[in-house]
Amino acid sequence: MKIKTLFSLILSVVIVFSSIFFSSQESIGNLALFCVGLAAPESASRMISQELKNIETETATTVTVSSANSQTTSTAKVEKLTDIPDDILKLIEKAKINSAKDKKDGTIVESTYTNETANAVAENVGIKNTTKTAKVDFLKTLNEEIDLKIDKSKPAVLIVHTHTTEGYEILDRNFYAENYVSRTSDTSRNVARVGLAIKEAIESEGYQVIHDTTEHDTKYNGSYDRSEKTIKKYLEKYPNIKIVLDVHRDAVQTDDGTKIKPVNKINGKKAAQIMLITGCQEQGIENYPDWYENLKFTMKVQKACEDRFPGLMRPVLFSARKYNMNLTTCSILVEIGTDANTLDEAVYSGKLFGLSLCDMLEKYTTK
Repeated sequence: MKIKTLFSLILSVVIVFSSIFFSSQESIGNLALFCVGLAAPESASRMISQELKNIETETATTVTVSSANSQTTSTAKVEKLTDIPDDILKLIEKAKINSAKDKKDGTIVESTYTNETANAVAENVGIKNTTKTAKVDFLKTLNEEIDLKIDKSKPAVLIVHTHTTEGYEILDRNFYAENYVSRTSDTSRNVARVGLAIKEAIESEGYQVIHDTTEHDTKYNGSYDRSEKTIKKYLEKYPNIKIVLDVHRDAVQTDDGTKIKPVNKINGKKAAQIMLITGCQEQGIENYPDWYENLKFTMKVQKACEDRFPGLMRPVLFSARKYNMNLTTCSILVEIGTDANTLDEAVYSGKLFGLSLCDMLEKYTTK
């Protein structure tokens, strides 16, 4: 019998018997090397020894991931981006029971907004420009630099909610029931839950984020005055904060009571479409001299989102508004879905938005 044939036979026997009688990689490896050493040349033994080390490394990595996936009670559970979070799954199951007898009081219609609804387009950035006097070359604006330097060792992003109680549907269905009120102080169900998703996505890329869940709309009037105080408090305490995201959800309803649900499928999963709002100083809007800087920042964020997740965004709304965006030159009002979207769709979009924002920030990160 040739040595090569004998070597193959011995190795086969080793693998079969070691898989039966030994549980650890170390035991299998030692036994294999002992047996092979009897028949194989020294160079073959060294080669097999190195190959076994490679296998052990690969298996260890696989075991780590597999173990994390199998630990259903562990907070270290690995989730796919498209997975429904456990807390939202529980809300869905509960809603299925509580809403079993809901009657249809109105229709929900899904709609996907594209740049065809914009009146200006720069590359893949659509803009719905409702200003009267602002003369902007949007393509030039998109390609202009912004004054932004991010230090990962310090908080750079602040997430707030001026209308904190804005909430969503729980069940994905084509109707709404009047007895279900989406507005809620429960931060596990309102826009604060979406803000948390954005925060976690940004932090996963190594940036530091502050997420404030103060309920500023206990009374609707004066909400922006109250959120302004909150923002100023953090800007004073953390001077490295450059980006302020005021996260809301929209509401779109037709004259016949139909609710519009802006949605698009991203990676096979429904995502609530997002609209960024930025403003300018006109039509009675004052004390907003740096509005153009905010516009540049907003357009870059929009492009980052569309580059990574095409179809996630509605066109940017550029209008005569301020909404506390005058407090930094990188402030945006972020509308994630409407009251017709589900919480899961909105949270998913929050993750996508956070990851896209980080794509844009890479260029401006100094540490």
